[in-house]
Amino acid sequence: MPSLPSDRQSIPVGQIALMEQLGLSLPEPHVRSYIINGARRTVERPDRTEHFYPPQYLVGETVRDHLRFTLRYEAFDLRVLIAAFGQMGGGEIARWVMDEPTGAYSRRAWFLYEHFTGERLDLPDITMGNYVDALDAGRHIVATPVNSPRHRVRDNLLGTRDLCVTVRRTETLKELRQARLDLLAQQLITQYDPHTLARAVTYLYTKETRSSYDIEGETPSHDRFEGFVRVLREAATFTPTPEALVRLQNQIVDPRFAVSGVRDNQNYVGEATRFGEYVHYVCPKPEDVPTLMRGWSALTERLLNDPQIDPVIAAACIAFSFVFIHPFEDGNGRIHRFLIHHTLAKRKYSPPGVIFPVSASILRSKDKYDEVLETFSRPLLAHLSYELNEQWEMTVPGDTYPLYRAFDATAFAEYLYARVRETVERDLKEELSWITAYDDVYAIVTGVVDMPDRMARNLTRYFVQEGGRLSNHKRRQFSQITEAEIAEMTALMARLFRPERESGDTG
Repeated sequence: MPSLPSDRQSIPVGQIALMEQLGLSLPEPHVRSYIINGARRTVERPDRTEHFYPPQYLVGETVRDHLRFTLRYEAFDLRVLIAAFGQMGGGEIARWVMDEPTGAYSRRAWFLYEHFTGERLDLPDITMGNYVDALDAGRHIVATPVNSPRHRVRDNLLGTRDLCVTVRRTETLKELRQARLDLLAQQLITQYDPHTLARAVTYLYTKETRSSYDIEGETPSHDRFEGFVRVLREAATFTPTPEALVRLQNQIVDPRFAVSGVRDNQNYVGEATRFGEYVHYVCPKPEDVPTLMRGWSALTERLLNDPQIDPVIAAACIAFSFVFIHPFEDGNGRIHRFLIHHTLAKRKYSPPGVIFPVSASILRSKDKYDEVLETFSRPLLAHLSYELNEQWEMTVPGDTYPLYRAFDATAFAEYLYARVRETVERDLKEELSWITAYDDVYAIVTGVVDMPDRMARNLTRYFVQEGGRLSNHKRRQFSQITEAEIAEMTALMARLFRPERESGDTG
């Protein structure tokens, strides 16, 4: 047992201590625990959560002690546990189970060890005792459990041994889930007639397509643009098999860069500088992609079909894990965002036939999108090496698969939920309101003057854009219409825009 900490000292415990003791070269977990000479408290920082425990929580110095603490008290990062299992071997786990054959923590460690290493320890199956959860449902978002009779453990992981993410329960996610944005969207659209809704939805699909390409700084051809709109409209019926993903990639990229399967070369995300390439993200090695995609398919199937898992959290796990695998040479970002819509539609979170233009929200604050992606990519770069040749082709030495097969997806779930909230409360509402205002103004404009339809549409658009007024600059485009007629239109539509003007005057 280590000595008690002094007044100014803190002793690492749990998964952060496992990393130090076993010399694990990994990005540090979000949750970090310490023993202090003081009261129990938690400090939330942008990049980590620190738990401070009083001296009575002090444990021994063995790997088993810290593993027990992790399983008992922490919302842990599976990447740390998997790496720890690889370093410590099965002997320590077997001895722990033999010492405590019915212990909850020993059985959970045993299950996780065999599940992720694929090694079956020389231990008899457990035949008595209650089942325990692999993940603590009070600290993690969990799947509907599947019993593992050998360990008497309920497998409630979000993925499989090939690819598994974890999502911590946070106050942010709790508040966002309680907002019931799906019900808010449903209540909003029921206020409008089907024709108005259909016109709004058509625009929202166009807006999502344009924004998704704009995020990547691309200007697609008309055919590719319309093709992506069609793809989005079919998101609910899409089945994300390997073959379907390849067909999807072929539909949304330039035909010259269509693929027939996952990539077989080392890829990375970077930008050109005066002196070479600045690397933002190193993708998994090509030999690891088939295994990761097999894991992604299993994770996706589980999250799409498990009603216990929140649909927005499921969408974040599916979409972000896909983009981090980066299985294709081109189109990964657009497919990543398409998968968000696929999940929300498949899980019936977005109303039937309606799309939440998440990419528009991303585009409005692209710096935040880049920041959340960097919470995965930046720590990764510190724990792998790479080389670039004269053609800027990359090679990555060593075994890097452990860096990608498990990660904490909490930040991505929180980020996506915030984007969905903005699209429901802003984009969906604004578009429906705009179309309603447009129809009302169009009726006034054409009621005062019987004019060509294109002229009426343009005049209506300007009136709506300017809150029922017409600027002198725009007025010059309609010389055929008299001042008296413009004044009559303005007077008739004043009632439509008066609430906005009064609100603006008081603001």
